[in-house]
Amino acid sequence: MAPRITIIGGGSYQWVPKLLIDVANTPVLHEAEIVLEDLDPAPLPRMVELVEHIARLRRIPLRARSTTDQRAALEGADYVVVNISTGGFESMRCDLEIPARYGIRQSVGDSVGPGGVLRALRNIPVFAGIAADMEAVCPDAWMLNLTNPMTTICRAVTKASKIRTVGLCHEITGMQFALSMLLDRSFLELAPTVAGVNHLPVISALDVAGEDGLTLLADLVDHQAERSDDPLPTDFADHLEHGERTVGDLLAQHRVKLELFRRFGVLPAAGDRHLVEFFAGFLTEESGWGERWGVRLTTIEDRERSQTQFVHELDDLLAADTVDEMPSGEMVAPVIMCMLENLPGWFPLNIPNHGQVADLPPDVVVESMCVADRDGVRGRDVVTLPPALAETLHRVSAAQELTVEAGLTGSRERVMEALLVDPLAGRIDYDALGAMGDEMLAATKRWLPQFA
Repeated sequence: MAPRITIIGGGSYQWVPKLLIDVANTPVLHEAEIVLEDLDPAPLPRMVELVEHIARLRRIPLRARSTTDQRAALEGADYVVVNISTGGFESMRCDLEIPARYGIRQSVGDSVGPGGVLRALRNIPVFAGIAADMEAVCPDAWMLNLTNPMTTICRAVTKASKIRTVGLCHEITGMQFALSMLLDRSFLELAPTVAGVNHLPVISALDVAGEDGLTLLADLVDHQAERSDDPLPTDFADHLEHGERTVGDLLAQHRVKLELFRRFGVLPAAGDRHLVEFFAGFLTEESGWGERWGVRLTTIEDRERSQTQFVHELDDLLAADTVDEMPSGEMVAPVIMCMLENLPGWFPLNIPNHGQVADLPPDVVVESMCVADRDGVRGRDVVTLPPALAETLHRVSAAQELTVEAGLTGSRERVMEALLVDPLAGRIDYDALGAMGDEMLAATKRWLPQFA
């Protein structure tokens, strides 16, 4: 029977078009029913139109309907994809601008640091509500979460419900793509071993068709001066975000992770703009708030410009007479395919820790290489990291556990403890930290019902 895939946040200009194209590029999903749900009804008709446009161009029976009723959208769902942003740009402005007044600048502000904590507090009750509705009308469905902060959201759902939940993040896939070009090897030849939390995943080993990929990378870094002008493979360079054309161009986009690789011998594999929020020494006034490391701060205005671009891209898709066959790098369609066809696939996924990250406690949500098939999702490896990285992960995870407790219970004490333990938030004056936390809670209280 064809699957029913419900997308909560089904009006997202950023996420929905790429997910729909991936569905169209996955034969087992060609007969799927897509249910698009969003609080804002305005974008939904165009998203349904996009499904119909894609189905017509590809001559497939893919179909869609939309609703603003969450419970109705979840009825009979097999897979529930969630990509939301509670409070939108208005709430995110508070996440960035209030901490900046206290001396904390954030390059992203959506995973850790004060912005990550407050964003979690807003999203956790919404996800708890989605999970409760799923338990009522589709208890056997999988929740596939794309929303940040991914670790704390997935952990909250697994603590508060029995819903099977997995977080899917493209950062490892993006790094694997970059490594394939730096090492001039096929993407499919690279098999990483991963341990960490979302936006701080660490590649502890990299098999490249039987060779040690981390040794190959170390050799490239050691000979960067001689290799810097080597051209990247042209066919794929067009898909890079910053228009890199040479090895030197691409290495320059990964200065932070390469510095950590030199120090620890393993490779943190998220984008540098995420990594600096876990290692606060890179995000300082002395570094130009990350500028010396090639990192710039993402403002609300940047996000608004990106949103405008996503709207224009939807216009282009609706006017196109072909459907792109290039995978987006998101894992929703491939994971569902492996589950439906019982075709074991390896993916970097976020699930509870059952030993795959040996340095962290059981049941906290971790990111690692997992196997997905008809039996569900499970960790593939057991990894121990170098002591300094393990200690960093332990502190981050402890702050995330406090954040989850605060999000589920409305405890202001746990909020302050989470901020104190968090490596980025906890760097400022103790009294200032308390004042900042109070101000952020007050500024975003309309999205924090658990603290009323």
